[in-house]
Order: sequence, then structure tokens, then C-alpha cells
Amino acid sequence: MVRLFNVYFPDRTLLLAASETLLVVSALLAAAFLSWNGDFTVMLSLRNGYLQVACASLAIMLCMYYYDLYDSAVLGSLREVWMRMVQAVGTACVILALFYYLLPAARMSRRMFLAGIVAVPLLLLTWRRLFLLLNRSPRFAQRAVLVGAGPLARSLASEIKKRPEWGIEVFGYVGPPPNAPEMMNGLRRAGHVSELPRLVENERVRRVILTPGGSAATLDDCLPALKKRGLLVQNGAELYEAVVGRVPVEFLSPENPTAPAVLPAMRATVVYKRITSIVLSGVALLLGFPFLILIAIAIRLDSPGPAIFRQKRVGQNGDVFTLYKFRSMRQGADADGFPRPAESGDARVTRVGRWLRSTRLDELPQLYNILRGDMSFVGPRPFVPPEEEQCLRTIPFYAQRLTIKPGATGWAQIHQGYCVSLQDNIEKLGYDLFYIKNLSLGLDILTVFQTVKIMLLGRGAR
Repeated sequence: MVRLFNVYFPDRTLLLAASETLLVVSALLAAAFLSWNGDFTVMLSLRNGYLQVACASLAIMLCMYYYDLYDSAVLGSLREVWMRMVQAVGTACVILALFYYLLPAARMSRRMFLAGIVAVPLLLLTWRRLFLLLNRSPRFAQRAVLVGAGPLARSLASEIKKRPEWGIEVFGYVGPPPNAPEMMNGLRRAGHVSELPRLVENERVRRVILTPGGSAATLDDCLPALKKRGLLVQNGAELYEAVVGRVPVEFLSPENPTAPAVLPAMRATVVYKRITSIVLSGVALLLGFPFLILIAIAIRLDSPGPAIFRQKRVGQNGDVFTLYKFRSMRQGADADGFPRPAESGDARVTRVGRWLRSTRLDELPQLYNILRGDMSFVGPRPFVPPEEEQCLRTIPFYAQRLTIKPGATGWAQIHQGYCVSLQDNIEKLGYDLFYIKNLSLGLDILTVFQTVKIMLLGRGAR
């Protein structure tokens, strides 16, 4: 695994993206070579060939990313890959047509464009088919054994199984038998912890994953010998964070040594976030003011009531502030004083409000909250006081979520939608704690990039 932007990515996925970039560039260069009758010199010097190939390659690769062609759920299905590949290439053609209108120097000849658009999907689909075979093969996976059979071990085994691109094959576990055989997702019990050295030798194990539920005393005797053999010994909670991108708070207890500990953010990081928030929100408010006025007028014409919706939210260190949004529901929708989360097809949403929520434009007034310092662009989503109080009472580690300013978008928002149940809030807390533990400029950039992707594709809106 490779760490970028303070997030771990599978080696195979990064290799796939790099190899497909080379394939796209090669296909376009080959198309250029053919369209110019084999004369590279003329194509590259007189027709801005490098610019043409670079622009087309960038458009295609961005569209492939935005259509989730590097997502775990898509990588394992050739049919899904084929459908999304067609969508990605088609969208790239539309983007390039608009770009060529603005920058004629980057325009390809018709012959080169047609040859490239035919060659690119054929090459990529052929390579994806080969990648799928290699990715599924146990021969190219690292054999791993779990130590322990508790809830964390079961969940980790399930998450790894859904993500073969991580190159890990969990074949079994050692430790006491679980309460029910099906609780370990079909994994066989390979013996007691004391049998780890023999198991490693016989089963060609290269990775040992430690989770709560193993015998600590026996492990202390086994682990030094295992490490001398060159085995990778990993903490299960840390591996879960790397694979899933969230802290497994539901499987940890405050007394556990692997419990998440959130350190105060570095002063430099706090300063950069505040300066960035002031500059970007100020510029956005100035440039977008006419557009904000038009939205406000549309809201007032569509339904009676104010254009701006105000609601108390809990911010950093539990301080309460007023959050501003464009009103997307009819006036008095929550007159009983108990705001309910929006549902799909919610009757409380107005006609203009439905459009605002689908495009996330109802969030624009939060730029004022960011400018004031109530919020940052990226951070945990602020909740209303009653919901925060309930979560603080019932969810361990929840207070750590309030150590930084909330955000208009965040790591939890891009990975999970609306919170309806207590379990939703627990899962969302895991993503928030992961963000706080790995707070950095790179993670903020990645979160914003993913947010733009969600907004453009209209996902998760209600």
C-alpha cells in the first residue's frame, strides 16, 4: 500500500491507473502517427501535438476517475467496467468539444480524434480484462492469518474480501472459536495462538494481523520469532483504518490500547485552514453575489417565507452557532421543534428546493459561516444541539469529533450520506476521527476533489 494525501491506496489500483494513463497516451500518439502518415516531427512541432495528446489524455483519465472506474465495487465486474468505460469516453468527448471551442490550439484533427476514440476503449477494456484475472488470482495475493475472532476480526476479514486489489488473502484465524461458526464469514479456525509458528511455516503465511481476542501472553512469546522470519505483523485496527478509511470505533473500547487518540492539530495546519477559509470564502461571496441574489428571488417566488434558513448547530468545543442555508423546505416544515432528516421524495421540499438540494446550491450561504470562522471548508458536519447531546451520551469517543471546526464538506460526508439512525452516526464518527487523525492539506484537497465529483454526479442528495 502507498500513502498519498495521508490516505492509503492499494498498490494495484495505483499501478492500474498509471498503466492506463500510459495506454491512453500511447493510443493517442499512435492515432497521431497514423493521421500524419508516420511523420511525428510535423505532428509534434506544427500542430501542437503534445498539447493535443495531453489535453485528451487528461480529460479521459479524469472521466474514468469520476465514473468510479478505480473503485473497489467496480473493479471486480467486467460488465460494470464496460458500461462505465463507454460513459467515461463519451463524457470526455463532450468535455473536449467544449475545450476545443475555447482553445483551438489544442484541437485534434478529425482523423486523429476518431482513431484515438476507437483505440482507447479497446485497449483499456483488454487491459482491464487481464487485470481482473490477475487481481482475482490467489497466487498473487499475500497470505494472512488473523489472531483473534472478535467483532473487529470478523469485520476486517469481510472488508478485505471485498477489496482484492489490496492483495491480501485471509485464509483463517487462530484463537478461541467464535460463538457461532458463521460469525467468521466462512474462515476456518487454524488452531490456537501457540500454533502460529507452525502455521506460518506450513501455510506460507506472510502477514499476521492482530485483533482483540487473542492470548496476549502467548503472543508475546510468538511474535519475536515471527518477526525474525520477515513476517509483516500488523495491528488490526490500524489495518482497518488503512483499508476502509475510517476508525473502527464500534469495535473498540476506551480502555483498549488501540483506541483512537486524537492529537491537537499542528498550529501551522490551523493557520493555513483559517487563512484559506477567509480568502476563498471572501472571493466566492464577492464573485457569486449576483447568483446568490437570483437564487433568493427564485425561492421567494416559489413559496412563502424567507429565502435564508437559519438553524442552531454545534461547532468546535461544543460552541453553538447559527448556520445559514438557502431554504429548501416549505415554511414551518419542522414547527414542532424536532428537525427530521430529509428523506427521498420528502414532501416538505419545495420545487426550487429540490433543485437546490440536488445541486448542493442550498449550502452556498455557509460561505458566510466560513468567513466568520464558525466553520471551515472541510471538517465534520455540524449537527443540531439535541442530536449532538444524544450522540455524546451514547457513542464512545464522540467528544473527540468536536476538537476541530466543522466543515461544509468532509471525509465522512463523501463516504456516507445522511445520518438517520444511531448506527449511521457511529459509522460517520469513524470517518470523522480518521480525518482528524490525518488532518493535512493533502487530505483537504482530496476531500474537496471527491466532493466536486459527488456534486457533478448528483449523488446522495435528498
